[in-house]
Amino acid sequence: MDHSSRTVSRSNTKSSGWVESLGGPLVAVPVSVLTEWGGCSENWGEESAPLEDYDRACAVEGWAGLLDVGRSGAQALVLADEPATTRYLPEQRVFVRWLASGSESELLAAAQAVLADPGIEWEDVGIWETDGPAVLMDATTPGAELNEEYPDGGLPEQAPVALPAGRWRVRTGYAKSEFASVGVVQLLPETPY
Repeated sequence: MDHSSRTVSRSNTKSSGWVESLGGPLVAVPVSVLTEWGGCSENWGEESAPLEDYDRACAVEGWAGLLDVGRSGAQALVLADEPATTRYLPEQRVFVRWLASGSESELLAAAQAVLADPGIEWEDVGIWETDGPAVLMDATTPGAELNEEYPDGGLPEQAPVALPAGRWRVRTGYAKSEFASVGVVQLLPETPY
């Protein structure tokens, strides 16, 4: 899908909880395997370097996808397609992707309209099985380095994804209005864990 014609406009007054990437996808990684997410290393991009978690996240097509993390069978949810600033709304189990909007309130209203519109064409991504909470973060960042300060100050952007253990059907939707362009990634309960 090609969304290259969209322009991105973000307000500098957005509230906390929004996560921006350095230019690639975002990922929601379960806390239980956070240290196993490798992101990308200093050798990223070299021909002889092995495929890294960041490379695998970049290869996800469409709005979202699932990737194995570590050896335990856990999965990360990749929010792909473009590096859209994203926020998780735990009360609705929804990731809101800021594609274009003059304000946060317009964007959140557009996301609510997507959720309420029975005519929205949802794309099914698959089943994400989690053992509890996750962290929304830039796919480039190794999970073990989330609490390490950058040399010039500050920590990598991250936000909690409050989620009970369970199986979640992941589906994505998109809408554009006069005021906003929004992507929505919704988690629906599949079966009891």
